[in-house]
Amino acid sequence: MYKPKDSSKSPRFCGTRTFMRLEPIRTTEDVDFIVAGVPFDTAASNRTGQRLGPQHIRNFSVLLRPYNPDQDINIFDYCSGVDYGDIDVIPGNIHRTYENIESELDKILEKRITPILMGGDHSISLGHLRAFAKKYGPVALVHFDSHGDTWDNYYGEKYMHGTPFRRAVEEGLLDVAHSIQVGMRGPLYGPEDIEDAKDLGFEVITMKEVRKIGFDNVMKRIHERVGDKPVFVSYDIDFLDPAYAPGTGTPEVGGPTSYEGLEFVRGLDGLNLVGFDLVEVLPSYDSGEITAIAASSIIYEMITLIALKKRNEHLQQDGISQYSTGQLSRSNDR
Repeated sequence: MYKPKDSSKSPRFCGTRTFMRLEPIRTTEDVDFIVAGVPFDTAASNRTGQRLGPQHIRNFSVLLRPYNPDQDINIFDYCSGVDYGDIDVIPGNIHRTYENIESELDKILEKRITPILMGGDHSISLGHLRAFAKKYGPVALVHFDSHGDTWDNYYGEKYMHGTPFRRAVEEGLLDVAHSIQVGMRGPLYGPEDIEDAKDLGFEVITMKEVRKIGFDNVMKRIHERVGDKPVFVSYDIDFLDPAYAPGTGTPEVGGPTSYEGLEFVRGLDGLNLVGFDLVEVLPSYDSGEITAIAASSIIYEMITLIALKKRNEHLQQDGISQYSTGQLSRSNDR
């Protein structure tokens, strides 16, 4: 129903900037996914400007095309999606912002549409998870990041971009026994910064361990941990090494390349994916739009996962239909 403009017929520099040139329509009808911005950044502890991240990602995403050769699928043969615009946030008021996020996502999730949300700083994930837990119950979390974001507080504040997943556990939003964090690295305040996440119930794979055990083993552990649970994927762009994503608030060296960052998303195929966010893109530090290139491509792979899931559902339905027809035929023969 809804797909991007054809850039072979309409130049990319024409028209309103939307993600991947999708139709800018605020609708929940005839769509399988929506891409939306959540431009909130006043819970960041270091650099700010992530409020401009969604539009920065959109600006570069016009280069994306509908056929994904790495996954061998034409996305819009199997799913329909729109650029839903931005969710209204309240600068400086995180709790009213959470209310707005929940209210908007409630309408989307009620129709079983898969949201892909662009931040904004990482504090917004708590609002996302509150809405998802209302719809699905506690969800599994796959979290790619250089930081665990399970601190108890920053400057005495409980709601910051370094605290959302501790709050989510405390509020019962996460099926923590099926949740996993990948990529943690960099200087810490103490060993408890990693141990606290484990004590909360998360499986944690640090970047050092990622390099030691390799990509295939990491993906195996993610799939084993999550199983068939409804899963939300939260991807902080600082998961990537700052050589590949300099435009972020709290960069940490020693991370994955942009290619590896895409492969981690591609490897999630087969999970029961119900939603995604990508956060912490900060345009003012994004020399050459390197971070926007990476972020838009990661979201593109998230959309591809939705298309793959839809294609698999079609194949299963066809298989059931063929099986049922065969059974009926054999019954008539008898």
